[in-house]
Amino acid sequence: MFNRRDFGLAGIALIAGAAGLRAANTHAKEETMTGPSEMTFEITKTEEEWRKILMPEQFHVLRKQGTERAGTSPLDKIYDPGTFVCAGCELPVFSSETKFNSGTGWPSFHEPLENGIGTSTDRSFFMMRTEVHCRRCGGHLGHLFNDGPPPTGLRHCMNGVAMKFVPETKSTTG
Repeated sequence: MFNRRDFGLAGIALIAGAAGLRAANTHAKEETMTGPSEMTFEITKTEEEWRKILMPEQFHVLRKQGTERAGTSPLDKIYDPGTFVCAGCELPVFSSETKFNSGTGWPSFHEPLENGIGTSTDRSFFMMRTEVHCRRCGGHLGHLFNDGPPPTGLRHCMNGVAMKFVPETKSTTG
């Protein structure tokens, strides 16, 4: 039988164990993550230069691996013909032809454009995920999951603030 003292000690042990696990996870992330911050890219800028060209929300997501709140991006509702480009360097990363409604509140695609993205291992928040970043500037775009639709079965779950939409232009030949 447990008494109050036993519950108190169990609670302290649980908190101490979680803190130790968090510290170990943080340490593992620093040593084993091969993310965009450890890579070299065609476009490089100082933090100050990025802050000058990006809006605060864009900077938080693209340069600090942040996440926008679900359902807040107007890009989640755009299904018009066109291309989604990196908001940091305007490299085309996804086509509207591969966009689908995942129901998550973030723009989702089953396939990136060729030579548009890179991936790395993200070991933050007690889990291991595949981070998606811009191949040219290293800007964090979102994460990749294996629960998407055919034909790839992939879901590239992207932060809308990390991208811009460029509508397809209609040719007017006459």
